[in-house]
Amino acid sequence: MTPPISLDAALTFQVLDDGGLSAPVPGHFSNGPSSMAPDKGFPFGGLLAALCAQSMRQGLALTAPLRTLSVQYLSAARFGEQVAFRPRLLRGGRNVLYAAVEAEQDGRMTHHATGTYGLDAAPAPLTPLYAPPPPLDKLDPKATIRGPMSPHFAQHVEYRFDGGPNILGGNEGKPVIERTWMRMADGRPLDEVGLCYLLDALYPPAWTASKTPAAMTTVDLRIDILTDPTLQTAPDGWAFFEFKMLDLGLGWTVDEAIAWGADGTPLALSRQRRKLLPQRPA
Repeated sequence: MTPPISLDAALTFQVLDDGGLSAPVPGHFSNGPSSMAPDKGFPFGGLLAALCAQSMRQGLALTAPLRTLSVQYLSAARFGEQVAFRPRLLRGGRNVLYAAVEAEQDGRMTHHATGTYGLDAAPAPLTPLYAPPPPLDKLDPKATIRGPMSPHFAQHVEYRFDGGPNILGGNEGKPVIERTWMRMADGRPLDEVGLCYLLDALYPPAWTASKTPAAMTTVDLRIDILTDPTLQTAPDGWAFFEFKMLDLGLGWTVDEAIAWGADGTPLALSRQRRKLLPQRPA
């Protein structure tokens, strides 16, 4: 397996003859266990979300801030092979514009996304989600994700949990919530693609509610960026994240995540729907 590349390198596109963009999904962005081959898992949804956001920004030369990204995961792309991204502008405007992108590999659509971009206004914000996080330097640096069952994509992230990790039943009988500081492991400044990556860079919260968690796959992810991170709100790329299971039943699970800056400023939130996979007979 080739050495890991950075998020920025993974978001580098080739320009296709028809004006589209393409990039491969490297195996070290698999959601499979790091002790196994990447194809024992699937391409990490946070990277795919970041690729969708970056392809619309680059392919359409967008300059306005991204405010909402919604991704549908249709089929798994193969690792190491080019995925073609074809962004299009749905409607332009001075204050708000709408874009979409379709991604395919060898004629098979792998995912589809829409993006809403717009200029922020001057009035003072009302931010009921404001919540100062626990001090980063008071948490144990060893409270992280590691070991043979940690997913490949986690090697690109630095974690510092507040009371976790609680995977495999640590939240059984308690609120199904995980809280952790996170940043990209290379210390890159936090931006919109970094938020897309990190808002998905944890195991499903439902896996903390049971010692025998069910297999599941993401079908839909929506990200709302409330304000762009800055060097002041996300020093050294750090932000604080809370992941919460909202519902589990009828073959689905729905989760949400919130990202805060170091000063308590809410940066972004997401909601993710996963489909539980049928259990194989013993």
